[in-house]
Parts: sequence; C-alpha cells; structure tokens
Amino acid sequence: MEDKMITSFGFAFKAYLKARVRVMIAFALFMLVFAIVYALYHLPLEPAVYSSELVVALAFVFACLDFMRFYQKHLRLSDLINAASVGVGELPRSRNLLERDYQNLVRDLAENRAELISQFDNRQTDMIDYYTLWAHQIKTPISAMGLLLQTDEGASEQTRAYQQELFKIEQYVEMVLQYLRLESMSADLTLLEYDLADLVRQAVKKYGIIFINKKISLDLDEINCRVLTDEKWLVFVLEQIISNALKYTNQGRISIYLEEGSEKTLIIEDTGVGIRAEDIARIFDRGFTGYNGRMDKKSTGIGLYLCQQVLNKLSHSITVTSQVGKGTKVSIDLSTQRFEAL
Repeated sequence: MEDKMITSFGFAFKAYLKARVRVMIAFALFMLVFAIVYALYHLPLEPAVYSSELVVALAFVFACLDFMRFYQKHLRLSDLINAASVGVGELPRSRNLLERDYQNLVRDLAENRAELISQFDNRQTDMIDYYTLWAHQIKTPISAMGLLLQTDEGASEQTRAYQQELFKIEQYVEMVLQYLRLESMSADLTLLEYDLADLVRQAVKKYGIIFINKKISLDLDEINCRVLTDEKWLVFVLEQIISNALKYTNQGRISIYLEEGSEKTLIIEDTGVGIRAEDIARIFDRGFTGYNGRMDKKSTGIGLYLCQQVLNKLSHSITVTSQVGKGTKVSIDLSTQRFEAL
C-alpha cells in the first residue's frame, strides 16, 4: 500500500510539473526581466537579492498549496475510477471554466450511456421473453408430431428416421431454453445429494432412439457414487455430452464409467472421429465449431460452452482429451469442494 502511495505521489508530481511548466517558464522570464532592469539601472545588489528571495519563497509556498490541491483531486478521482459505480455528482468541485466544461461533457456522456443501457436492457428483456414464449409454444406441435409418429403402425424405417429428426428438433429447443436461463441459473439451483447412476440413466434413456438407429453400442459400468449437485442442470450437461458423442461417432461404442482412482470423476468416452489438437483449447468458447463443426455444417458451437458454464456454477469441472480417428474422452469432476467448505 505504501509503495502504491509513493508511486501515485511521484506520478502526480510529474503530472503537476508538466501541467504547470508554462507558468514556471513565465515566472523565470519575469525574474530575468527584473534582473536585467536592476542591472541596467545599476541599482544596489542587496535589495535585488532580498526581493528575489522573497518572491521565490512566496512562489514556493503558493506552488506547494497548489500542488496539494492538485494531488488531493487526483486521489479523489482515482478513488472514483476504482469504485464499482461513479455518480457525476461525486466529482470534485470545478475550480475554473475548463473543468466545468469537462464535467458538463462527462455528465452528458453519462446520461447518454445510461439511456443506451436502459434501451439495451429493455430490448434484451423483450428478446428473452419472445424466445422463451416461442420455445414453449413450439413444444406443442413437437409433442403432437411425436404422438402421431408413435401411433403410426408398423414403425417403418422411415418413421424411425422421422422420430430421430423430431427428437433433434426437441433437443435444439431445449438448448435454447437453457441458454436463455443461464444468466439467472443461480436462482434456479436446488443443490441436493443424488445417485449419479440415476442421473446418467436419465440422460442415456433420452437418446435411446439415436443409439438404436445408429447401431452404437453402450458400455455403462456400475456407478456407485452420490454427488451434491442440481439434478436438472447436471442431466442437461450429460445429455449434451452424450449428444456430441453420438453425433461424431458413426460406429463403435460409447463408454460411461467412473475414473479409476477418483470416486467422483465421470468419464464419457466414444470411438468417434476425435478432435484436432489445435481445436481442444477452444472447444469451450461460445460459437467455436472447430474442424469437425465446419465439416458437419450443423454444429452451433453452443453445447460445450453451456456445459462449462453450468458446471462452473455447480462447482464442477470438465476436461476433454481426444485423438483424431480414435475418439474423445470427456472427464467431469463432480466433487464440490466449495460447497462442502461452506
């Protein structure tokens, strides 16, 4: 703290000298003029030296007082800059016309900024309300189409294909809803202890039709683990990861098990196309699709971003390792040290 004050003082002193350099040059010129006049008129040296010393002493006192006002104003403005929010009325009192003009300019900019923020918030709220309403309304025809396909006798291959595509639409709608709820997720959390095996079975069951249609095998080990989490949000994360595994696995299997030596790290491993090494570091960035997404031309780059955001809020973590052509391994650490510490 003391070093910071010294640095601030030194910075303010240099800034003060720079701001008053013209005044100091003018003062030096005036003193030079008086010295030349005294010399030309051959006046006694003693009164000239005495008057010069008196003027310099008075100038030094006024300069010290002026610098203290300058430094106090600097500290005040620095505190306002570091504050969480700054009101225009909290600015130091202006001492001249230019400072008053600057404060008026700041006041106008602050009012314009507040108005823009208000307009943006209103538009954002309207957009969220609209898409939330749309997502809920679209579920009605989706459910109706699902019932019609279920009553179709024979369950032909074409019907199963329709059911699979309808299921994808339903999942995309659900992703939109979860994306809209992400900002207010903290108010929607219900943290309880759950059997992890039950949560995994919920997610796997939902994608049963995709497993069957793509003829992908599922290796689900026995999972004896209880975790402190939110059921709805963790199941959503598991569904997203399983969905990605199914999307990029054309043959082979998907394995779900607990990592050996770690009782609360869930592994979801596939034998799919894998992820390029240069893409791994960015797969959790919003909107990033990577090489596989560009080839697939259907990836949104939102799924893994949502997974990481949700898991962060749940005090869990996620890591991904992959080899191109061999598959991808997703590790979800479901330990909750921060909650346990509370």
